Amino acid sequence: MDGSGSAGVLGALGGGVLWFFKNLALAFYNFGYAIAHPGLWLDWSNPQAIMRVVYYGASTEFFFVVLAAFVVLTGLGLWRRSIMWGSVRLLEGFANTIGRFFAWAGLLMVLQQIMIVFLQRIFRVSEISLGPLGYAFSKDLSWWSEELKLYNAMIVCLCISYTFVQSGHVRVDLVYAHVSHRTKRLIDMFGALFFMMPMAVLVWLYSWYFLWRHLITPKPSASESLDRLLMKAQALRWNVETIGFSPNGFNGYFLFKVLLVAFAGLVFLQAIAVFYRALLEYLEGEESAGRFLDRDSLGPGEDAREATH
Repeated sequence: MDGSGSAGVLGALGGGVLWFFKNLALAFYNFGYAIAHPGLWLDWSNPQAIMRVVYYGASTEFFFVVLAAFVVLTGLGLWRRSIMWGSVRLLEGFANTIGRFFAWAGLLMVLQQIMIVFLQRIFRVSEISLGPLGYAFSKDLSWWSEELKLYNAMIVCLCISYTFVQSGHVRVDLVYAHVSHRTKRLIDMFGALFFMMPMAVLVWLYSWYFLWRHLITPKPSASESLDRLLMKAQALRWNVETIGFSPNGFNGYFLFKVLLVAFAGLVFLQAIAVFYRALLEYLEGEESAGRFLDRDSLGPGEDAREATH
């Protein structure tokens, strides 16, 4: 009985390993097929194309395409370190650009809150109207007040990787600060592969269908097959969520679902950047620490203040 049980476990492990490498090999075919047949998923005038995007956006096939791209890029980067350094600069530059742009939402949030307080408490205005390019946009003050939550969500979701690049996250260094350079890089690589990436994948899987269930009807489900979703496409229509928490309140809550998907994507890309930078700094030694790192600075005074901490 013990022998048969061990054989069953080994068989299951072997089947799992075979399944993994089979899907990894098929990823190249799936990617090539998608590129060669863009109308199957880019022609959104066809409801079936939308359903294919819904299905494959959180599918095993898409996961292995991303994994295959990561493996190929890592192999090229180990062959030519300039490729890996270029990937680091590209990913960190992308994070900085997105973060620096959407960080202005913080200022906009403060200014809008001040305006709401003055108009409501002093001038007793009940609504705010904007007319850019001759288009009138009028909403109740409660709508503008609730919309402030969107600015906060934009800062959290779209500035997360930027904050990581800038080393702005709160950290408690009980071990990390006291170990050697190479040990720090090993910790960074382990954290990127086994914490950041899996967390980003899980958030993506849950948020992807959470988003689409509030955009289209019939509502798709993660448990449904592609054939089932293609059948549902016959009755597909857009049904964007516009329900607010109050009668005149903010009604664009589907945007929060979009931001959640963007959050997962940015964290995954930043995990790749963290892994590549840590690997390069591990291979090239301590003199490469912080190479090409683009961090914001307020000038020489800032460096002087940091040196005193």
